[in-house]
Amino acid sequence: DVFRVDPQLERYQKHLQHRWKAYEDAKARVAKDFGGMDAFSRGYDTYGFTRERGCVVYREWCPSAKAVQLIGDFNGWNASWCERKEFGVWELKLADGADGRRAIPHASRVKVRIQKPDGTWVDRIPAWIAWATVEQGKMGAKYDGVVWDPKGDQKYEWRNTRPKKPQSPRIYESHVGMSSQDPKVATYREYAEQVLPRVKALGYNTIQLMAIMEHAYYASFGYHVTNPFAVSSRSGTPEDLKYLVDTAHGMGISVLMDVVHSHASKNVDDGIAGFDLGQKEEDNYFLLGEKGYHSLWDSKLYNFGNWEVRRYLLSNLRWWMEEYQFDGFRFDGITSMLYHHHGINVGFSGNYEEYFGMNTDVDACVYLMLANDMLHSLYPDCTTIAEDVSGMPTLCRPVHEGGIGFDYRLAMAIPDKWIQLLKHVRDEDWSMLDIVTTLCNRRYTEKCVAYAESHDQALVGDKTMAMWLMDAEMYTGMSVFNEASPIVDRGMSLHKMIRMVTMAFGGDGYLTFMGNEFGHPEWIDFPREGNGWSHQHARRQYNLVDDQNLRYKFLNDWDRAMQELDKKYGFLNSSHQIISSHDEKDKVIIGERGELLFVFNFHVSNSYRTYKVGVGEPGKWRLVLDSDAWDFGGHGRIPHDCDYFTQPEGVPGKPETNFNDRPCSITLPLASRSVQIYARVPEGPGSLEAVAGPEPDPGDNVEAMSSDCLSWNAFVSSSL
Repeated sequence: DVFRVDPQLERYQKHLQHRWKAYEDAKARVAKDFGGMDAFSRGYDTYGFTRERGCVVYREWCPSAKAVQLIGDFNGWNASWCERKEFGVWELKLADGADGRRAIPHASRVKVRIQKPDGTWVDRIPAWIAWATVEQGKMGAKYDGVVWDPKGDQKYEWRNTRPKKPQSPRIYESHVGMSSQDPKVATYREYAEQVLPRVKALGYNTIQLMAIMEHAYYASFGYHVTNPFAVSSRSGTPEDLKYLVDTAHGMGISVLMDVVHSHASKNVDDGIAGFDLGQKEEDNYFLLGEKGYHSLWDSKLYNFGNWEVRRYLLSNLRWWMEEYQFDGFRFDGITSMLYHHHGINVGFSGNYEEYFGMNTDVDACVYLMLANDMLHSLYPDCTTIAEDVSGMPTLCRPVHEGGIGFDYRLAMAIPDKWIQLLKHVRDEDWSMLDIVTTLCNRRYTEKCVAYAESHDQALVGDKTMAMWLMDAEMYTGMSVFNEASPIVDRGMSLHKMIRMVTMAFGGDGYLTFMGNEFGHPEWIDFPREGNGWSHQHARRQYNLVDDQNLRYKFLNDWDRAMQELDKKYGFLNSSHQIISSHDEKDKVIIGERGELLFVFNFHVSNSYRTYKVGVGEPGKWRLVLDSDAWDFGGHGRIPHDCDYFTQPEGVPGKPETNFNDRPCSITLPLASRSVQIYARVPEGPGSLEAVAGPEPDPGDNVEAMSSDCLSWNAFVSSSL
């Protein structure tokens, strides 16, 4: 079926059929040898710490070990010997006490002691551990695994069901640890009680949580995972995370998790990497040598062709879905998985040869197909998003069509384009075609989530988009009691426009990183030796937007208005998208998305009294959102009490005679550095009077005026 969608893929039919056969063979073996996908993907019912007939049972896959012991609080850190079973699995059964007391009580610290092939012993954290903690305040302390098995009132009781899958995700990306306005690590409960109400008020329907999987190194942003099944203990317990997810569901907000299966921390003392004892690949979670090492990330790479690795990772996905009721995942680092070169020093041009050949990691592709098929079969409302920079065709087509099965990919080129323009190109030299091309450069029938700036771009050494736009003036020029300086005025205007044009034309969903909705200043810098272990830049200054005397409130209100616009008109979910004009001289972009007409004027100074705009539908149009409105910190240059009527263009049935390929036109006022959005409204009694404005001269599309010398109120009066 992927050939039907994209006939160019037929040239690579052999490769795609090879991938499909490998997937079909893997699925057939799961059904034959492992009892089907449902059983295969519930490895946590067998491995790690489970309960069986009055016993605590511990199992671990470690085929290269000569001997295995379990040590911990429960036995005074003395050895409890495990027995070797089939297929390299070690097992220990401990009967509960006669009084019913658990053999390993809840919250007991544990480690597994392994005798390596060379006879030496090492202590590791069990691979399937559900929680891991470190002694607070002790520099360089090692993590301990924690057996998490709460009972009674210690166990969280779910109150809400999962919300229905949104037609288009509007995602508020969050790092719980840095979500406090205070310089500290925030907790799951603090996020639920302090940040979720903000998310709800803004109108986002989804949160995406970073750094949930345990990671010993906080400054890794959560991407150097040590314990894939464990909740990050810095922000609380597993029950605290359940409270966060349940609270979000109660607000109708879906919860996605950043899942990191593309690599793992090489920290052997605290994480899954500790089970690499130098054994052969078929007995290892990881590939060997250079194949198993990511040189840019300094991390280990999973052996996706190994059946126990597939069981482990697929079960990991089910664990987060079942135990914590997540609604889906954003898969990190997919480009690294798809190719043997991991995307390192590779520029993708869009040539199909780059996607289908010897450089493609078919084992990883098959794992991702199994993962997406499992998730969408067992959880029909599950959402999966791929972080892929390569643009691999079929990545976001269903598995049954021969695709890899993701619902969306992140439109990663968009934030790169904005930061490139802000850093290196004068406003006067911005190319409208370049912007439009970047926003619209996505594969037909493969959905994207658009975003204007990445959390990575704000890491130390760089800064947020708002800081790039306004820089030091953010410290002194944001008071509403003073007239905005030219720098602040420009920054506020472009910040609103960039976000709106990205949302309007960049994809089928929208994402913002927490705080960026109100123009968060400065940068992100996690506590480290180089900054004196400070949390000063690892927090979100929500106090800025709460201060009604500062201009941050205008950007926040604009972001809320954007979410409400999609909530009302559903334009993100619409396949109707047409860019009818991208004028380099006027610096104007005109486009339609769903029922709406978007008019962007990026010109640094020129506003236009009468600008002829092509539209697809005849009738009466009304302004529904205006970035230049006073409510959003604008100058109020566009009238809000007017309706505008279309004129027919060209000869019916001859599209070449239309205006900008649209059968109708409308004449609108445009203010410099602003965007206006219009919607068709029914004609009839009680509608507002239209202000058509003077008819433009034949052959002359615009009449320019200086944005700082004539008020629009005067213009409207003269028109009337």
